[in-house]
Amino acid sequence: MSETRKLRHMATAGFEEKNDVLVHAVPANEGTGIQINITSPVLLQFGDHIRDLIAAIVKSAGFNNIILDIKDKGAWDYTIKARVLTALERGMKDD
Repeated sequence: MSETRKLRHMATAGFEEKNDVLVHAVPANEGTGIQINITSPVLLQFGDHIRDLIAAIVKSAGFNNIILDIKDKGAWDYTIKARVLTALERGMKDD
């Protein structure tokens, strides 16, 4: 994707329940890049994989200069992808 997309406002997706993930997407200042903060009971085992997966999803969707706060509760990759993309789309819509 050649055009960089931007969030207009903070948005969330998901739930803080078992096998799910709660995603908060916040627009950031120019030059921030993609900042990912993760809390998870499996952070030591899968933290790098979760971070790499989310970064790839955000880049593939064409976003930059964004802060993502992730509260993982053991979500599978497809759930993480769906929640991240939903938060990004919600953050682009006008209120």
